[in-house]
Amino acid sequence: MLRRRHRTAAHTGASAAIFAALGDETRLRLIARLSDAGPMSIASLADGFDISRQAISKHLRVMNDAGLAKCGRRGRETVWELEAGGLADASRYLQLISKDWDDKLRRLKNLVESRATV
Repeated sequence: MLRRRHRTAAHTGASAAIFAALGDETRLRLIARLSDAGPMSIASLADGFDISRQAISKHLRVMNDAGLAKCGRRGRETVWELEAGGLADASRYLQLISKDWDDKLRRLKNLVESRATV
């Protein structure tokens, strides 16, 4: 079972927001572009997408609210970059779930093997 401290409502809510943000193809593409190229303006990010800059901006706000991206100023331009903490949180949560399932599968295997020898 997941450790109690990792199952708090706040932690689960934050994780849900991250995974909801990651559950959209456009946002995954934006994450990939920011990961490859580093900080970019909305105009640069919009190149190659079949959606408006306003739509890109909405996606970036969802990513920002989930802790996956942040914006800053570079001269007169607003640039967006990945927020490593959000992706690290998602990775940690998946590792906890994976460990939980590994433990359950190990217990099931032991139970099945112990009954097979009886």
